[in-house]
Amino acid sequence: MGYRAFKELDWPLIIVTLILSGLGIIQVYSATNGTKWDGAWEKQIIWVLTGLLMMWGTAVIGYQSLMGKVLYLYAGVIGLLFATTLIGNKVFGSTRWIRIGGFTLQPSEFVKIVLILAIARYLIDFVRPNSTLTWGDLGKLGFMVGFPMALVMKQPDLGTSLTYIPILVAGVLMAGLRWKQILIISAVLAVTLPIGYHFLKPYQKDRLVSFKYPDRDPKGTGFQVIQSRIAVGNGGMWGRGAKDSSQTHLGFLPVPHTDFIFSSFAEEHGFVGIVIALVLYFLLIMQVVQNAQTANDRAGLYVCMGVAALLLFHVLVNVGMVVGKMPITGIPLPLMSSGGSNTWSIFLMLGLVNGVRLRRFVN
Repeated sequence: MGYRAFKELDWPLIIVTLILSGLGIIQVYSATNGTKWDGAWEKQIIWVLTGLLMMWGTAVIGYQSLMGKVLYLYAGVIGLLFATTLIGNKVFGSTRWIRIGGFTLQPSEFVKIVLILAIARYLIDFVRPNSTLTWGDLGKLGFMVGFPMALVMKQPDLGTSLTYIPILVAGVLMAGLRWKQILIISAVLAVTLPIGYHFLKPYQKDRLVSFKYPDRDPKGTGFQVIQSRIAVGNGGMWGRGAKDSSQTHLGFLPVPHTDFIFSSFAEEHGFVGIVIALVLYFLLIMQVVQNAQTANDRAGLYVCMGVAALLLFHVLVNVGMVVGKMPITGIPLPLMSSGGSNTWSIFLMLGLVNGVRLRRFVN
C-alpha cells in the first residue's frame, strides 16, 4: 500500500482527530504553564506525532491480519499486566505503569485494542450471521473481558477497567441477544453490583458516593468535584481566557492537564468552547460509525463499533465526571488529556478504523 492507500484514508476522521489533538496540546500548555507540570505540552506533541505514525502502520497492516494474531496479542497484554503488578512503578498508591526501555507505558490502555480484536474474532468464528448469542458464548466473552478487567482492578485502576465494558456490550449487541437474556443479565447486575461495591477500596467507594454529595466533605472526598464544577461555571458563555482562569491557574483544579482537562478548557473557553469540543467528538464518533456501515465484512463492523462505543464511553464519563454528574473514576478525555499510553491507544484504534476503510472494496 502506497500513495493510493494514503489517499483512501478517512481524511474527515483524521482532520477532526488532529483538531481535537491540537486543542488538547494548547490546553495542556495553558493549564500547566508555570506549574510543576510545565513542559507536558511538548511531550504531548511527541505522543500525537508518533501516534499518527502508529495509526498509519495499523491501517496498513490491517485489522484482519491483526485478528489472525489475536491469541498472541491477548497473551502478550495479559503478561504485561502481570509484569506491571510485579515490577511496575507505584504512583499515588497505584501500580499501573511499567518501564520498557526509556519509556513508561500503561499496559491496561493497550488491552482495549486487543479486546476489540479478540471479541470481533470470536464473533466471526463462532457466531453465525443472523443468529443470537448462546449463554455459552456470553460466558466465554465475559471471561475474555473479565480476566484482564480483574487484573487492572487489582492495580487498582477502576476507571480503566470499566472502559472494557462498552467494548463487550457493543460486541454482544451487534451479534444479537434475545430479550430474555437481556432481562436476566440486567437482573443479575442489579443483584451483583451492590455486592461488588463492598469489595472496592475505601477511596474508590468515596469517589462513587462523593460526586452526589460533595458538600458533605468539601475539603476531602468532595474537593475535586466542587472545584471542577466551579471551574466549569466560571467559564460562562465565552470563557475567562488563560489569564483570568482562577481555578486552573491558582491550583484549585486538580491535575488540570489530565483527568480534569475539560474543566480547565471549559473555564478558559466557556459554553461556546464546550459546544465546539462536543460537536467535534460527535463528528469523530459518527465518522467511526460510518466506517462500520461501509465495512467489507462483519469483522470490520465489530471493530468499528467497538471503537465507537469506547470513544463514546470515554467522552460521556469524563464530561459527566467534571460537571459532577458521574463518579470521579480517572477516565481521560480522548485526544485532549495529556498522557502517552492513552493517546497512543486512541490513535491505534483509529488506525484499525482506517484499516476497515482501506479494505471496504476488497472481496
